[in-house]
Order: sequence, then C-alpha cells, then structure tokens
Amino acid sequence: MEFDYDYIICGGGASGLSIASAISLDNYFSTKKILIIDPEFPKKINDRTWCFWENNESSNWKELTFHNWNNIIFKSDNFDKIISLGPLSYKMLKSTPYYDYTNNIISKNSNIQILNEKVIDIVEKENHGEVKTNLGTYKSKKIFNSILNWETLKSNKKYPLLIQHFEGWFIKTEEDFFNPEQATFMDFSIEQNSCTKFMYILPFSKKEALVEYTLFSKNVLDKKGYENFLINYLKSLGITNYSIVSKENGRIPMTGFPFHKLNSKNIINIGSAGGWSKPSTGFTFKNIERKTKLLIDFLKNHDDFTKFYKKSRFRYYDIIFLDVLYQNNHLGKKLFTQMFKNNRSKLIFKFLDEKSNFIEELSIMANFSIGIFVKTIIKRIFKL
Repeated sequence: MEFDYDYIICGGGASGLSIASAISLDNYFSTKKILIIDPEFPKKINDRTWCFWENNESSNWKELTFHNWNNIIFKSDNFDKIISLGPLSYKMLKSTPYYDYTNNIISKNSNIQILNEKVIDIVEKENHGEVKTNLGTYKSKKIFNSILNWETLKSNKKYPLLIQHFEGWFIKTEEDFFNPEQATFMDFSIEQNSCTKFMYILPFSKKEALVEYTLFSKNVLDKKGYENFLINYLKSLGITNYSIVSKENGRIPMTGFPFHKLNSKNIINIGSAGGWSKPSTGFTFKNIERKTKLLIDFLKNHDDFTKFYKKSRFRYYDIIFLDVLYQNNHLGKKLFTQMFKNNRSKLIFKFLDEKSNFIEELSIMANFSIGIFVKTIIKRIFKL
C-alpha cells in the first residue's frame, strides 16, 4: 500500500523539532518523506525558556545558551545554601534561538513538508497511522505526536495529577540588585498556604533577571493570583523600581501516568505527551535530547513503537514521591529542604538525571522522613 509519508510529526515544539532535525542530519533517513503539522510553524517568537544542568565539556548547546550559572541558591526556613555545581553548570536556553537553529536544519531537507493545520485526531490503522486535521486526512507509516491531551490525565484515577504551573517576569531594575553568577534554584521561604510553592530567580546581569513564581498543586491560579504574588515578592526584596520586559507562563503535568501505554505500533507520543517531562520536577529539555537519540536508534532497528519503552526504577520513585505530594501537598517544602540539606549536590543532580546507582539512591532516601513514604508505598501497592 502507498502512504503519503514515511513519518508525520504532529506539533512543532521542542520534541517535534528535535526529532525532525535529528532525522535531517542522519543519512539513514535521507529518502524518508516527512510531514510536520503545526498551525503556527515555524515559530518566530520567544514563547518559553528551557533550563537544564549539564557538564560544559559535553555540551551540544554552547552556542545557543543565553546564560549559565556555576552556583545556585536553595532557600528555606532557617536554611540557606549556596551550592557549587562544578563540574556542572545550570543553563538557560531561550526558545527563539532553538527554533531558528532546528528550523535551519529542517529547511535544508527537501523531503520535509510543512502543513499549517490543526490536528483533530490521530488514528492507528492495521499497518499505518492517520492524522485528521481541520482540512484533511494524511496517512503515514509512522506518526510522532507531541500534542498533550490533558483530559486523559485528569480523568485517570490510578495516577493522580499535580500541575506544575508558573508565571515568570523578565525584569530590569533601575539600580544594581542581582548577582549574575548565582541562580536561586528554589526559594521556599515564601508562605506555603498548604501548597508546594517556591520562587525561582535567574539573573543575567546586575539589573536583569527572570523572577518566577512556581507551584505544584491540583489547580492553577487566575491571572491576578500570579501577578499579585510576584508584585509583593519583589517588594519584599526591596525591588520597586523596575520594568517588565516580557512574561512567560506555563503548565507541566506531574504524574506517574504510564504514557507509554498510549503508544501503538505505528504511533508514538513524544515530549510532554509522551511523559518526557521528569514527573517529579518538570524538567524536560535534556530528556528530549536523550529520548530523541534513543528514538532515532530505535527507528533503525525496530518497527513497533510499543517496544520503545524501557522499565526504569526511577519512574517508581517519581510515582511514590508524587503520591506523597498529592496527598500531602503542604510537605513539598519539607521534602525538598531535606533533600538539599542532607545530601551532596553532586549526588542530588546525578539522582535527578537518573544516573545514580541503587546504593546512592538508598542514601538519599535515608535522609527523608521515611514513615510517610512507607504508608504511601503500601497504598500504591494496593492500587497496582
């Protein structure tokens, strides 16, 4: 049977662009016919930022990095720690340079077609997949979907859903205030109100910074809720004379939901839609980089996307941690404080990168309040 395309990529965000550019740079796929469907492709505005930590020696993003920090700050009640990340750096990448970089690669691939249409449905067929848009239907041997269906997560009862939601302001102050060498990774010194919330400050100069209000909770705030908190927080720091250069906001699912079970032989979910955001933290960019490499290798050797997922004990750690936060959302501050207060920073980030060994993981777990985790594990066992 003839198909319209070898691959269709639904969504032109970070994960879709990552896969499209990786395919374009690999001669193995030189004859593959590819379609990217996104109503806003190519994106030209800076609509988000990605932050991640990595070793400078092995970075693929040096040219695109907007700013990096070798030291981060963790704050909580009666605990304030400046953490040296060496040999790592914490980095910010703005979306516009990333879009430009990947779009430049994609534009040189004559086998890639772009459609500015809205995806309505994606359907698995016997030996292919179909994408239905507002203007037509397109058949492909394989489909990559990056469009997250929030209703699937909300309606699921087995794996509760927390939402990481935030609003950040890029501000410029009239006077020197910030230290551009240090990023505030988490400031839990703010009032929690039975919820997990913290401030996040990324300074680019003595007068410029991203100041972001982040919450892990079951529901999002209205617009004024974020704005009023940011205004009052800046005032508490003594920052009153400033201009807002731009704003960013977003929502990231925090859930142990088994996204891989939504994959079929010919359709795979990628990005946040595929569970590529780390469930317990929301960090996504480096996971996209890692998963893209794995998926490109997979395409060369396998034909069934249901075989792509590999079990990992880190998923179960995330499930238990999120169960605790969902049932006891007020404990987020305490749990993160215990982690950063009682463990070496190098081990923390190794653990969050899912590169630690089991002995190291046990040493981290030993520094938490064990009782509540034991109760949660027992409850989770009876749900399985």
